Amino acid sequence: MNDTDKAYRAELKACMLACADKVGPADGLVDDMPWFGPESGLDLDSLDALQISVAIQKKYRVRMPDSNDTRRALVSLGALADYLRIQQPA
Repeated sequence: MNDTDKAYRAELKACMLACADKVGPADGLVDDMPWFGPESGLDLDSLDALQISVAIQKKYRVRMPDSNDTRRALVSLGALADYLRIQQPA
């Protein structure tokens, strides 16, 4: 992973944590750590998902047109970064 990608992911992580009003797990938020469910350690819920998706739409100008896209994109930091790279307008 190059420095640009690291910076991009750090920006996404900061955006997500700010939207969800979380500080992240004590051992850090790694790219493939699930954001939702019992293994996440973040205690995110559906309201957090909505807030994150709205912030992503505003900041990155990428709409998640249906709940399936949103679920796939918000699985983890890595999934969101990959989704945005594919969907962002040039």
